[in-house]
Amino acid sequence: MTEVLAECTGLTRRFGHVTAVAGVSLRLARGEVVGLLGANGAGKTTVIRMLLGLLPASSGDVLLFGEPPSRRTRARIGYVPQGLGLYEDLTPAQNMAFSAAVFGQPGGAADLPEPLRRYARTPVGSLPLGVQRGVAFGQALAHQPDLLILDEPTSGVDPLARARLWETVARAAVTGAGVLVTTHYMDEAQECDRLMIMAGGRVVAEGTAAHIVGDTRVTVVEAQAWAEAFGALADAGLRPALEGRSLRVPGAAPDDVRRALGGIDARVWDAPATLSERFFELTVGSDITAARG
Repeated sequence: MTEVLAECTGLTRRFGHVTAVAGVSLRLARGEVVGLLGANGAGKTTVIRMLLGLLPASSGDVLLFGEPPSRRTRARIGYVPQGLGLYEDLTPAQNMAFSAAVFGQPGGAADLPEPLRRYARTPVGSLPLGVQRGVAFGQALAHQPDLLILDEPTSGVDPLARARLWETVARAAVTGAGVLVTTHYMDEAQECDRLMIMAGGRVVAEGTAAHIVGDTRVTVVEAQAWAEAFGALADAGLRPALEGRSLRVPGAAPDDVRRALGGIDARVWDAPATLSERFFELTVGSDITAARG
């Protein structure tokens, strides 16, 4: 049986009268990459902070390696927060040495990934964001953690650097680590074994990307006067997206789109939705429901 590394049940966190996380349950096994998706404010980082034991839960249970979060369980975790957790006035080598000392191990420039060693003696604050994120990854992996938790690890990084960082994630999983990662990039979400989509502090969908998309359809519009069509759809409260010379409208049936277009000459049909469009439909619909409630 595959070892469960992290588990939470009915996890809830309130800040005064605001419920940031409501009844979230999660299981993460060894060798598995689980993606936690959601817009800003959906509750992803709050879930992570409760998993790490940095923030107490208002209700619900958290287990790491079969026991409540503690200093001992955190020693088996590699964590890359949104702010990276690096000391900007120290060099990458010094950051690596400091982190290694915390875990009671020797460390330094030699623990940096090979492409980053040429930056070993440059203060982190002077380095490009992509290099900084590479250093943060190296620091999180240096003690060979069983569980890797990454909060928006590629935000603001160019596509090539993002691809390299995801290669690192894949290697960690292949060697047996479990990985929990938050992201708002749908192409990165496709790299995960399972996804959990959050909106308004709740999990609104979970499963593989294919399972979440399912048989969801999106309405496609082709119009010579596409800019006019875009404006008419937006004025009707729909959310069209331009793709080439076509418009794709998630969460709206073809008949609703035709009515919104009025007298604009256009060809309208439906097509399979993408993960991004399904994500939009789930999160916007949930936010509207929460606001009405």
